[in-house]
Amino acid sequence: MLTQFTPGYRYSKGMPALLLALLLFSQEPKPKIDDPTSVRLPDGKLQSEEILKAEHKRTLKDADDLVRLTQEVRRELDQHEHHVLSLGLLKKLEEIEKISKKMRGRLKR
Repeated sequence: MLTQFTPGYRYSKGMPALLLALLLFSQEPKPKIDDPTSVRLPDGKLQSEEILKAEHKRTLKDADDLVRLTQEVRRELDQHEHHVLSLGLLKKLEEIEKISKKMRGRLKR
């Protein structure tokens, strides 16, 4: 192996970096993999953008449903002064829980 003490050879500190750069750039380019986020619909819009818009609309609808259901629950609780809950009220509470879980899952993605 040649070192800086070999007569007739001039050692440069940048030589390893140059060799590394040559090795990296001399490799064949990797084939491009189709990115699923760049898929276009027939109308030219990005599929990922349309999915996000649809999910946003669904989230807004679910939020409206939550508001409606919580207002109904509040009205029923105000009407009944005793400590017994009706089955309809329990079903509405379960529906609120189900919608909120779906929204949370959708928003985490």
